[in-house]
Amino acid sequence: MAGFISQETIEAVLATSDIVSLVGEYTKLTKRAGNDWWGCCPFHNEKTASFHVDGDKKFYYCFGCHASGDVIKFVMEIEKLSYADAIRLLAKRAGIEVTYSGGQLPKKSEDDGLKDELIDLYERTAGMFHYLLTQSDGGKSALAYITGRNIMIETIEKFKLGYAPADRRWLKSFLRAKNYSDSFLEKSGLFSKNYPDTSFFSDRLMFPIFNRVGKCVAFGGRLLNGDGPKYLNSGDLIQYKKGETLYAFNFAKSAIREEKKVIFCEGYMDCIAYHQCGITYAVAPLGTALTEEQLRIVRGFADTILLSFDSDKAGQEATKRAIYLCRKNNFTVKIIRLSVGKDPAEIMSKYGRETLTNDVKNAILDSAYLLSILGENYPVETSEGKLKASLEYFHYIDALQSDIQKESCLDELCQAFNLKPEAVKRDFQNRDGARKRLQIRQPAADHNSEILLNAEVRAVLAVIADLDQYKVMRAELTSSDFENPFAKKLFIILEECFRENTVSIGSILNRADDEETGRLITSVISSGEFSQQSGLIVQDCIKLIKRNALERKRTALMNRIRLFHGATPSDQEQLEKMLKEKMDLDSALKQ
Repeated sequence: MAGFISQETIEAVLATSDIVSLVGEYTKLTKRAGNDWWGCCPFHNEKTASFHVDGDKKFYYCFGCHASGDVIKFVMEIEKLSYADAIRLLAKRAGIEVTYSGGQLPKKSEDDGLKDELIDLYERTAGMFHYLLTQSDGGKSALAYITGRNIMIETIEKFKLGYAPADRRWLKSFLRAKNYSDSFLEKSGLFSKNYPDTSFFSDRLMFPIFNRVGKCVAFGGRLLNGDGPKYLNSGDLIQYKKGETLYAFNFAKSAIREEKKVIFCEGYMDCIAYHQCGITYAVAPLGTALTEEQLRIVRGFADTILLSFDSDKAGQEATKRAIYLCRKNNFTVKIIRLSVGKDPAEIMSKYGRETLTNDVKNAILDSAYLLSILGENYPVETSEGKLKASLEYFHYIDALQSDIQKESCLDELCQAFNLKPEAVKRDFQNRDGARKRLQIRQPAADHNSEILLNAEVRAVLAVIADLDQYKVMRAELTSSDFENPFAKKLFIILEECFRENTVSIGSILNRADDEETGRLITSVISSGEFSQQSGLIVQDCIKLIKRNALERKRTALMNRIRLFHGATPSDQEQLEKMLKEKMDLDSALKQ
């Protein structure tokens, strides 16, 4: 599969992909007029729809976070794929054969080949571990352990649980026999760096970690016998970044989309317990704390997050950090407080499905949870304790995105600790750094309104909004007529597309080499600024651009004339030519 994905494949993907149908799998879209669709943005959490999908021009634009692009860009961003992988996914979806050529862009990433090979290795290894758990004598004790915790065979099959043999040299020998080279296996993350023949995982119950499309990309392993850390996890790899991955998301995403909520729980076993109890919108972070990237995965699917972490001090701290992060990202947050047992896995095993289901139904709002925890952690019967608890609670209020929510939570604080509202509000507003934390940042893309005042940019954007106008523009102008570098860049992109007979919004966005260009294009078209009388706008702008080009030419010529000091007959002849050219320019400018 050497070389580059051919331009023909890219154009076929852009032409055949239904962006409305695709985006609709990630967020609910509502038709407003023609083939215009609107919904809540899948890239940032919001309550009011600001995400626009143009089914005819095949692009999307969010008026909230300014995410924008064509169907390929959408798949790249939403699925965290490379450009090449996004094209291959869309091609497979549309039944298009991917072809390659030696000189067409985009170039396949140097890591793409290794990434594909590693995913293949991990898929094969996961299958082998699963076989050892379920079919081999060596895996009997591990199978007895997991079934002893009331995990059903169907669940073991679904999550492809496995067993890594106690012999730490077995895996290397097995993979060598399958024709994997030592140099490749050294890059796999499956073996010790210091002892390359020694497996990283041994005598452990194995939990394959899947990517969004269900391919194994990493492992977690639970110790069964002897000394060592209870859990070992794969480190970051080319195909796997733990801070950008959620365990079981491939199984949970359809339920999350349907329920509009997601449970974040402590680890593999808790997540599996939720799924076995029919609560299939549960996932688990794979790091020590929830990350922005992990929240981004569920944007567009869910508006409510339920946190199900341990109730000990470490679990409380993890819960508080997660609350602040989720609230800053505008999610509604609830906390699952377990009625019995130390974790969901124990409840599922000892008390059954109904108990765990009821605990989920009885989840409380994060504000009530925090006030309860603060009341336990501080002596709130004293003025000093009340102050400390209030100052900590202010961190939560800072994270809220609504003034009404802030006001309501301040009232709840007063009621919980018997405080006077006036005193609480004064302390809240007078804290050091409060103004800075509450300041709302101006979106970076807002400076586009200044760019739009430039006639050159307006002309090219009007043409992009109505591509039939490009023949008119190219008959009157060349790239040298443009002074604005951004307008010149867009004109050159249009000309390249025209010469290759691929003039479309998708092709233009595909050739734009930075996000700001794509964002501006989709923003302006979505605004409808050029939806009417685009031909008249283009004609007026062409006249102005041509006039500006003439004036620039005249100004440059006048400067040459002023600086001219020639005295020879040849110099005099050159001066007369410049004066004649000035007269022609003056005449043209009067027309």
